[in-house]
Amino acid sequence: MAPIVEVNDLHHRYPNGFHALRGISVAIERGEFLAIIGQNGSGKTTFVKHLNGLLRATSGTVYVNGLDVSKRKVSEMAQTVGYCFQNPDHQIFCETVYKEVSFGPQNLHLSQAEVDQRVEEALVAVSLLDLKDRIPRELSKGQRKRLAVASVLSMRPETLIIDEPTTGQDYRDGIEMLNLVQRLHESGHTVLIITHDMLLVARYAKRVIALRDGQILLEGTPREVFSSPDLLRSAFLAPPPIASLAQALPEFFPDTVLSVDEMVDQTLVVLRQHKEGMRS
Repeated sequence: MAPIVEVNDLHHRYPNGFHALRGISVAIERGEFLAIIGQNGSGKTTFVKHLNGLLRATSGTVYVNGLDVSKRKVSEMAQTVGYCFQNPDHQIFCETVYKEVSFGPQNLHLSQAEVDQRVEEALVAVSLLDLKDRIPRELSKGQRKRLAVASVLSMRPETLIIDEPTTGQDYRDGIEMLNLVQRLHESGHTVLIITHDMLLVARYAKRVIALRDGQILLEGTPREVFSSPDLLRSAFLAPPPIASLAQALPEFFPDTVLSVDEMVDQTLVVLRQHKEGMRS
């Protein structure tokens, strides 16, 4: 099966001359959960905006679900790739939650029954159905973030891009958002997240792309990427604290550790081996 996203030698230069992307080539498989990491200015948001046509390549090609993005309108790509901005207030503008989520489907000229069905499905998915008549600005930051996701879901895109899913949210809202993203992935969506949160990457992502100066620095599973701490530091990134602690004790933890549970398991193995060695 062909990848859902195919990017080849992608370059982007802004009108001010800044060369933001420098030869990005990547394939994203259908159903992946991909994290894109990198410091501010590394090209993360610039890259993903090429996947739905918000930005156009200076050179190179971008295909999504077999479509040449350069030849498609943003409105058309929105039915294939949904993009949630880092700040939900940058994309919320309607008078009620219902109107916000129905805006996209109504512009597809669907029947009212179809619009209502899509709105209900999207609001149920983000646990906001009971708030459909509320004014968006009265919602919490976490609820507004979920509303932004619902407005994208109502277009029924196969691929979801969520920029900084937990930024600006308290712990409870952040957990709710991550659980939502996980459910969407498990329901069949291809999910791309942009994040600075390495704990989030370690727990949820199946593959990671680390960018530096508009180029791919590292690519692989979280374990593979976090196994190169020196290279990550060159991009002002670092593995999760638990991984860094384990890497400082290689005699006890020869493999990269991604969670406290993994550290406990490996510690028990080391203790068991030490005990057996004393017996012999």
